Amino acid sequence: MTIKPAAALALLLLAACSSSDDAPGAVSQSEQQQLNDAAAMLDVNSVDANAVRFDGDNESQSQ
Repeated sequence: MTIKPAAALALLLLAACSSSDDAPGAVSQSEQQQLNDAAAMLDVNSVDANAVRFDGDNESQSQ
């Protein structure tokens, strides 16, 4: 039994496709850690919306 060149090429190309765990747009472990660190910094510096008070007089004050 002989394999035709086109079939052999197709098999080689299919074998060259690696099945990695990374989905399109996925981030690496180190990138995920950096994103988590950045999110934690933003959370620390955020202001609770319930703690903000608006009293209409702020617009008339000069700076």
